[in-house]
Amino acid sequence: MFKQPNVLTPRLILRPFELSDTNKVQKFAGNAHIAMSSANIPYPYEDGMAGLWIGSHSALWQKREAAHFAIVEKSSTQLIGCVSLQNISFSRAQLGYWVAEAHWNKGYGTEAAKAAINFGFEQFNLDCIYAQHLSKDTRPGKVLEKIGMRHVSTKRDAVRIEHVSEDVEYYEIERLHHQKMAI
Repeated sequence: MFKQPNVLTPRLILRPFELSDTNKVQKFAGNAHIAMSSANIPYPYEDGMAGLWIGSHSALWQKREAAHFAIVEKSSTQLIGCVSLQNISFSRAQLGYWVAEAHWNKGYGTEAAKAAINFGFEQFNLDCIYAQHLSKDTRPGKVLEKIGMRHVSTKRDAVRIEHVSEDVEYYEIERLHHQKMAI
């Protein structure tokens, strides 16, 4: 059994989630501003969902299908969000992240996403990492561009949320481009 490592950045610790994180995940992911800006977080975020989600991480890690990291602020040791590489297959993975609303506009999402991309290319030997966000919220796209991802396309009516079709923006970064940025 291969244990998922921690990843350190200047201000953050990215570590595997623990069941003790359940209440914070429930609170943060259940925030309408976070859930409604994501096609992947259910809303309302019902009791028990966080525990089931955290409980699934170890098996996904062992199968090398996903790596979910709790974003922890070094200075306070408090959980403030999540960053993950999911749907890992054929040398590709999907980047996802969210940061608790009280910690927005501090660069934590950018710092965590950049570390996750580095981890994916170095530890999983990925060739490409992609991400998506709802078109109606441009903030995630700004983070993705800051970390070197390029906008690939807009898919119209890609997802249905609350009985409304939403457009989705797609981004990606390839290993070769990432290596050029690191030089």
